[in-house]
Amino acid sequence: MSSSAEPLPLPPPKARNLHWRTIQFILQNVFCFWLGYRARGYQRLDEADGGLVLSNHQSFLDPLLIGLPLHRPVSFLGRDSLFRVPVVGWILRNTYVMPINRESASTASLRETIRRMHHGYLVGIFPEGTRTETGEVGEFKPGFVAMLRRAKLPVYPVGIAGGFQAMGRKSWFLYPARVRVVVGEPITVAELDQFANRNQDQELIDFVRNRIVACYQEAEAWRTENRSK
Repeated sequence: MSSSAEPLPLPPPKARNLHWRTIQFILQNVFCFWLGYRARGYQRLDEADGGLVLSNHQSFLDPLLIGLPLHRPVSFLGRDSLFRVPVVGWILRNTYVMPINRESASTASLRETIRRMHHGYLVGIFPEGTRTETGEVGEFKPGFVAMLRRAKLPVYPVGIAGGFQAMGRKSWFLYPARVRVVVGEPITVAELDQFANRNQDQELIDFVRNRIVACYQEAEAWRTENRSK
């Protein structure tokens, strides 16, 4: 018998389990009432096959804010230490989150991420690596570039505005801030292939970051416009 375990079979990439649907239903009611939550462009994710969802990172709420309007799951990466927290760990295991050790991200994690995308899953990552301290989009860490190059699948840029005001880095409570999420046009494989050379990594990072910043700016303008709209 081989000492290395075979990866577990994946459920259909667009199938929501009962736990996922229940959590989504509860949060839809809470967030729409308390945060005035709205999203647009999310049909692009619902209709997509496998790919990488990249977003700015405003709060712990971000995976929930992205997945809230969708009729399919997004498989986010989460710190492995969170899986040991009572209740939180149970929720993560039942909502398709993949554990990752941020101090020593392994090739196994990379392989599993790409396996899920090729199986038809959307995988979600926050390239800033940590939550913003100001609300603005920070610099991107280069770790996601290897996934882009190896997966050869589209990237879906997402901008979140209001999550920082609702529950920023130092917040312990959910404040009634107005939250908006914008899913932009997908970045195609052909666009990514313009930066195929390894010495173009920084240009690729800047290109992807600019697309996410544009989504964030659109979401922020939407959030701060006349509240009657």
